[in-house]
Amino acid sequence: MYLHSGCQIAVSPDTKYFAVDWLGVEVTKATLGIIGMGSIGYKVAQRARAFDMRILYHNRNRRRKEEEEAVGAHYCEKMEDLLQQSDFVMLVVNLTPETHKLIGKKELGLMKPTATLINISRGAVIDQDALVEALQNKFIRAAALDVTYPEPLSRDHPLLKLNNIIITPHIGTATVQAIRMMAEEAITNMLAVLSGQPIPSEVFPK
Repeated sequence: MYLHSGCQIAVSPDTKYFAVDWLGVEVTKATLGIIGMGSIGYKVAQRARAFDMRILYHNRNRRRKEEEEAVGAHYCEKMEDLLQQSDFVMLVVNLTPETHKLIGKKELGLMKPTATLINISRGAVIDQDALVEALQNKFIRAAALDVTYPEPLSRDHPLLKLNNIIITPHIGTATVQAIRMMAEEAITNMLAVLSGQPIPSEVFPK
């Protein structure tokens, strides 16, 4: 939100000066709560460690002790504990019947009023109606979404009218290098199937 609105101020034809009291929120030393500590969630933790963040995580299965220590992550058995303590809550889960609308009115109500919700998983993991209400009433500070449901949102959707949210068009992997690696991995898997070899990236291993 800070970067997006800052860009608008910088390029606006109406801008005559930059306000000195226009302040953002510090990431360093803040608490990051990661919901879903799979391979992507763990890479998020590795990057957050570089910002000297306090890292909490909630996952179906706890990571090994040495993995936790490598990134300084602390396990929260109850998601509620993570929500109550985190300055930034990041959703990095698969969309399943169990995670559908995982974050709703109750969960948003547990978050700090100064907290930001970040979703890089799937749009339906959040109850968007509840998120609109939380942002409108400042129950949480802000939200950053790379995913929504549907994609794109209808042009009259209330999320698009708020100034404390930033939405990107599902571009978390949209780099030349990432798309090339995904294509190469897909080809490697197809060749393995055609030659009767084990599938390197099998989704549901037997």
